[in-house]
Parts: sequence; C-alpha cells; structure tokens
Amino acid sequence: MTSNKQLVLTPKSKKPPRDCDDYWTEFKHCKSLTNCFHHYYAYGTSPSCQQWKEDYHSCKEWEKHRAPKSKKALQTSERNRVAEQNNFTPVWTLRQEPPRDWHMPLNQDKPQDS
Repeated sequence: MTSNKQLVLTPKSKKPPRDCDDYWTEFKHCKSLTNCFHHYYAYGTSPSCQQWKEDYHSCKEWEKHRAPKSKKALQTSERNRVAEQNNFTPVWTLRQEPPRDWHMPLNQDKPQDS
C-alpha cells in the first residue's frame, strides 16, 4: 500500500515527508485481518505495525509543536524505509528495447507447448 514516490527529506523541511493521515492509514492496513493473514501465510509471523504508529505520533508532534526530536525520528524512519525498499532486487530483468517481432500477429492457431 505504500507509494513508490521518492521522498525528499531536506534538513530545513517545515512539513513532514508525508501527510500524517498516510501513516495512520498504513497502520490500519497493517493491523487489518487480511494483511495479518497474508503476512502470516507468507512469512510465518504476524506483521510488526508499531513503527507506523510511532511515525504517526511523531508526525503529529512535528506538526503541532515543531519538535526537533520528532522531526529527526520521522526522517530517520523514512530513510530506513526507503533504504529497506532499495535492498530488494527486481524479479524480472527490464528490457531496454522491445523484441524484434513485437509488431507481428500472435500465433493463436498453434497450440502452445506448455
């Protein structure tokens, strides 16, 4: 459910990197029955949603009081999240150009081998 937007975190930012409601939405999604079931099925454990809740509270603190401690905690969390996403390699190798015969009609008359 997270977006693939690049987050720009500058030291002098006056706004949080995301809306605070985004953190709360991610927390609710993380705690949902469907997500818990999927995560348990895929990884064998229940998901840890505490970081989303902490980020939500840090975001609210940053918006209300401009607390530098909350700002630093939220920026660190976002940087860690982006770095974690960059650790995964893509499943498919991306093409640089289309196949040579991309414009040819498909052979729908022949049965496929698989």
